[in-house]
Amino acid sequence: MTNTASIFNIQKYSIHDGPGIRTVVFFKGCPLKCYWCANPESQDSKPEKMWDNQKKTHTTVGNYRTADEIMEDILKDEVFYQESNGGVTLSGGEVLYQADFAIDLLKRLREKNIHTACETTGYVKSSKFEEFLENVDLVYMDIKHYDSIKHFDGTGVRNELILKNLALALAKHPHLIVRIPIIPNFNDTLEDAVKFADLFNEYGVEKIELLPFHQFGEKKYTYLDRDYEMEDIPQLHSEDLLDYQTVMEKNGIQCLVH
Repeated sequence: MTNTASIFNIQKYSIHDGPGIRTVVFFKGCPLKCYWCANPESQDSKPEKMWDNQKKTHTTVGNYRTADEIMEDILKDEVFYQESNGGVTLSGGEVLYQADFAIDLLKRLREKNIHTACETTGYVKSSKFEEFLENVDLVYMDIKHYDSIKHFDGTGVRNELILKNLALALAKHPHLIVRIPIIPNFNDTLEDAVKFADLFNEYGVEKIELLPFHQFGEKKYTYLDRDYEMEDIPQLHSEDLLDYQTVMEKNGIQCLVH
């Protein structure tokens, strides 16, 4: 088991990443390279330099933390988890990119009776994914495209392993929330909605959430001195996805738009 993990942020008092008040641990490193990624600083697992526009200097994003150090941070807010029925969410990057460390952290949190959640692409060896599922209370799993070639074009990986793990999660985990990030010119047409609905009906997904594309991470590409393919692409809003939602519901899929 790895003694440290590459972490780029620990966010306190979050209310958008699971029930109640939560601490979100952001793991650095991701096997996918989505060209619209809102956290480009999370893609490379190694610490890297990024411009800090407030301090007007470059700072290092990411450092290596032990499980003991992370638990010490988490437990400072234990009373808030108890009072709000909250807990801890593991996010990224991709938390399963450092799966052994994440599983150890989940086990420690379970010993403390702290509710756990994760946000994942599901892109990991299936045996490791099963072990992970056994130790986490709530799973948010993103499905980015129904077509494997288009999935590769957008993310750098094909989707077969992700769909295999989706089937595993549906069979083994009682609290799974499937989400689609809706990205302009990638998966945003009503034809895409029909194809997604067909996929979900095939796999037995009954309920999904739609996440509209946003531009919250746009400036980060400049701060990292990287090109951004989604520059000047208008962000989407909840009302833009109502027709998409209707297609899903007509095909028997319960659908919530964020």
